[in-house]
Amino acid sequence: MPLLIKLFCLYLFCCSIQVVAKPQIAIIIDDIGYQRSDLDMVRLPYPLTIAVLPFTPYGQQSAQLAYGQRKDVMLHMPMQASNNKDMGPGGLSRDMSRADFTRQLSKALQDIPYAIGVNNHMGSLLTELDQQMSWLMQYLRQRQLFFVDSLTTVNSRARYQAQQHGVTSLSRHVFLDNDVREEALQQQFDLLIRIAKRHDRAIAIAHPYPETYRFLQQRLAELPELGVELVPISRFLPHEHRVIAAGYTAPAIAALE
Repeated sequence: MPLLIKLFCLYLFCCSIQVVAKPQIAIIIDDIGYQRSDLDMVRLPYPLTIAVLPFTPYGQQSAQLAYGQRKDVMLHMPMQASNNKDMGPGGLSRDMSRADFTRQLSKALQDIPYAIGVNNHMGSLLTELDQQMSWLMQYLRQRQLFFVDSLTTVNSRARYQAQQHGVTSLSRHVFLDNDVREEALQQQFDLLIRIAKRHDRAIAIAHPYPETYRFLQQRLAELPELGVELVPISRFLPHEHRVIAAGYTAPAIAALE
């Protein structure tokens, strides 16, 4: 066979090969900041996304450590729950004025300056309120930040208001460790993998519990064998979203009052 024909056949063969990307998962570790042991979770050698509570003893240190390891950092913003459980410091509640609401957000972002996005801590009441979610999304739009809805209520209005105000938003698919027994963690982890393989990607939320730490330490090493890739949450953002840390954007309170 002449050389040119061989080369042409080789070209056609190469063109017919499709590069199939691995399904991807992102795991957000919520509630970081209260315990010194949270730093151990941050140090795990995997691209976990670290969601840090503001005004906590180890919050800034955890965010700085994660940032130094090139992990994505998010602000884990306390929001009012339907059972009125204590949110911790710096929370957002329905009785706040718009000025107080945005001022509280600004203070929290100043405390966690490496945050590139926000997700809700609790918030089963607040995320159901269109007005407050509108305020939140307008503020995030000003700061060029994205939102991940933890979906602590099926009636959340966060995604709708994000769409209304042109804010990039995502939603979690699985809570990994509502039950920290080994078999329960494995069941939720398997569910996460199945969702990712069915839809190409999936988002889980977990917490810095000792049981979760030990589970992830072992199971994340097995992901290549499962044909799944762990990625930072920023990999799930649309190309047009410019990832920028809150510390590099000007506070937007004045524009919203």
